[in-house]
Amino acid sequence: MQKEYKTIFEFATTQIEEKKSRFISSVMPVKTEEEAVSFINSLKSKYWDASHNVYSYFTYGDSIIQRYSDDGEPSGTAGLPVLEVIKRTGVQDLVVVVTRYFGGTLLGAAGLIRAYSKSAALGIEAAGIIKKQLCFTVSLIVEYTLLGKVQSLLASNQYTVKNVKYQQDAEIELFIPVDEVEIFNNLIIEATNARVLIEIGEKIYITLGEDGKLIL
Repeated sequence: MQKEYKTIFEFATTQIEEKKSRFISSVMPVKTEEEAVSFINSLKSKYWDASHNVYSYFTYGDSIIQRYSDDGEPSGTAGLPVLEVIKRTGVQDLVVVVTRYFGGTLLGAAGLIRAYSKSAALGIEAAGIIKKQLCFTVSLIVEYTLLGKVQSLLASNQYTVKNVKYQQDAEIELFIPVDEVEIFNNLIIEATNARVLIEIGEKIYITLGEDGKLIL
């Protein structure tokens, strides 16, 4: 399993115009090639009267799969530039379809590459780039006399806190990256003289925004 990776948050669509040609970018998060192909086919049906429905997708499941199609545009001017935008952005598990309605003026190879690249980049930006991080769920049972010290320690080390419950003792629910659990345990034990109960839970992927904050 990947310890962390970047992907997109949600479906998005954007539109630009280049020399009267209309370029519509539709971007969708997907996990499998089947999901990508289904999305592409739905866009081909929706924009059945378009000049071209160029696409590219990149998934990272059991194996890396990347595909692209120029859909009738000159070879190398459409699908590949879209894939290169995906790679340059560093995202995975997504499909990008750029639909073109021809406006009557030829753009030339360089113009097509610029237009398809720009459209793909705007679509990915609109979909929102997020980070998936593989973490253990962790619960800390903390005496109130130690709560401020523990919370300060978590904040200074930029650990992701999900929730704090105030009961007989305080319970802090948080996420620790899988390769930092031992360091985290030692840090808490040393700082509190082992007066905090640490419970390690399951492994899950958490979602972080570009600002590093947790998205629930």
